[in-house]
Amino acid sequence: MQLQIVILALGIMTALLGVAMIPCWLLDMADQAPEWPVFAGSATVLVLFGIGLTILAGGRPERTGSREAFLLTVLVWVVLPGLAAIPFMGVGMSFTDAMFESISGLTTTGATVIDRLVDQPRGILLWRAILQWFGGIGIIVTAIAILPVLRVGGMQLFQLESSDVSGKFMPRIGEITAQTGLIYLFLSIACAITYAACGLSAFDAIAHSMTTVAAGGYSTYDASFGAFLDTPAPLAAIFFMIIAGLPFSLLALAMLHGRARPLLTDPQPRLFIGLIVAITTLIFVLRIIEDHDYVIISPVAGYIETLFNVVSVITGTGYATATYDGWGEAAVLVFLVTIFLGGCAGSAACGIKMFRLEISFRAVWAHTQQMISPNRVVPIRYGGRVVDNDTLQSVMVFVFLYLATFVISAILLSLTGVDPLTAISGAATSVSNVGPGLGSTIGPAETFATLPDRAKWICATAMILGRLEFTAVFVLMTRRFWKG
Repeated sequence: MQLQIVILALGIMTALLGVAMIPCWLLDMADQAPEWPVFAGSATVLVLFGIGLTILAGGRPERTGSREAFLLTVLVWVVLPGLAAIPFMGVGMSFTDAMFESISGLTTTGATVIDRLVDQPRGILLWRAILQWFGGIGIIVTAIAILPVLRVGGMQLFQLESSDVSGKFMPRIGEITAQTGLIYLFLSIACAITYAACGLSAFDAIAHSMTTVAAGGYSTYDASFGAFLDTPAPLAAIFFMIIAGLPFSLLALAMLHGRARPLLTDPQPRLFIGLIVAITTLIFVLRIIEDHDYVIISPVAGYIETLFNVVSVITGTGYATATYDGWGEAAVLVFLVTIFLGGCAGSAACGIKMFRLEISFRAVWAHTQQMISPNRVVPIRYGGRVVDNDTLQSVMVFVFLYLATFVISAILLSLTGVDPLTAISGAATSVSNVGPGLGSTIGPAETFATLPDRAKWICATAMILGRLEFTAVFVLMTRRFWKG
């Protein structure tokens, strides 16, 4: 195995992480916050360490393969959170809490252990937003450039014609990163400007734009987007959260090359938007049944409030404008199912993803038809193409690992002494990288601070597994991988 590329990439990303701390350092200095030396020291150490790793790696590697890509993909999401946790420990958080906050940030989960955000220096609040923004672009590039090449979870459906793991791997990543980064930056700036126009302060607009476009959900207020109900900001957030849940490769085609047709004809966006409308309408009806007077008094506001929280959950952003776990048991059950769905492949969103849902449904339907007519051949089609057995197997393996990880995480959480709703929703929201759970312990109005340390580590592990799409981690656990 050629470790040169792994060391080089880790060195570059470590240095970038250190550079990303500089705005937090300068902001705390401007605010005369006593915590500014934490960022000053952390930034210096990480930049120097990253440069050291880059020098150690030597020149540019001539050849990289899937084994190096698997190892790098996993190490990035394991090593970087440890480095990103340093500022949190510097302001007094325990190692467990610092790692939880860091992992939740970089995986864009959005679950937090910080009880009173208003008591935190603005540097820490900005760092949380930067972590999610940094993680969001990493997730998108991984989904577009790396996972299709590694044939993870059926992502080979979206492998570009230029994909080649022999020698062209890094140049391809560089090209995709440049295009995706440009779109990502443009959307972030547009979102910040829109939030500012809606009445948010410059700091709040920038922080929330980074966590919106990344589908992250970290807010600068304990009330999340509930702090902006007297502004049009929730409407703007709905729009940009939906954008974050769309395939960025198709957004790049539309915005950089003027080819909007693929975005309109691709089956993923259609199913994504359709599910949002259907789930929002269903929950809205359930709210009418549960609280008839409220919805009659303000039906438009009620529908928009429902839409905001549904979009936030299905994209895995995790913002909240209301304690939606109090909308009735039926609505809570629908929200629990929605946590699993996710956005489109190649987006910043989380969950099972739209293409896997459709392929799984079509596979079940095809199997049902064959049971009725054993001699009948029923091809499984997606996007006008027949899905080959390799892709179908990858999708089914992913769904199995996803559900198995959820069940095991829920069981382990229940063994820590938490109530059943907390265990189930905590496992679901962690594996799906959504953020808030359900119930009085980790619901949308609460944090994960009261969970036992064991439970926090279980949730953090599930976040990483979910973000890595499971298969990449399990591949590293096989003896054959290390034997080559």
